[in-house]
Amino acid sequence: MANGFSVNAHRYDPYKNFKFRILWDNKPVLGVSKISSLKRTTEVVKFRSGGENAIDHKSPGRTSYEAITVERGLTHDPEFEAWASKVHTYEGDSVMDLANYKKELSVEFMNEKGQVAYRYYLHNCWVSEYTALPDLDANANAVSIESMKIELEGWERDPDTQEPNEGA
Repeated sequence: MANGFSVNAHRYDPYKNFKFRILWDNKPVLGVSKISSLKRTTEVVKFRSGGENAIDHKSPGRTSYEAITVERGLTHDPEFEAWASKVHTYEGDSVMDLANYKKELSVEFMNEKGQVAYRYYLHNCWVSEYTALPDLDANANAVSIESMKIELEGWERDPDTQEPNEGA
């Protein structure tokens, strides 16, 4: 919204959730079909006053950011496995890449026209789970999915990403 007014006053429908992309190393990751939600939780600290023991007062405590899961169809693109291997490889701890295992990621959420409507920056991300092959079933009729669980230390919405002008 520019100056508190909607750029797209004609838009009555909410955005659909099927146009998005995730970027790392400033490049879109190809083939991503699903990203779990961005969620943070702040613990509640309860306390009581000496003369008011009948009710609890509440204040915010520590905030934690839930990991996200990213899924994509299995291809020959080695990016998922290469990043997951920076945390742990078969060779063990001595080959862990301590300097480069964390990344800054971006999630871009787009309107039906493919214009970026929201952008979030995800900070200090690293892979805690990696699924190289899904369950294999000769009777199934499905795409093979590889996935990773990405831990993060925080996220923030990009304030410079403005509502796209859908009339243009």
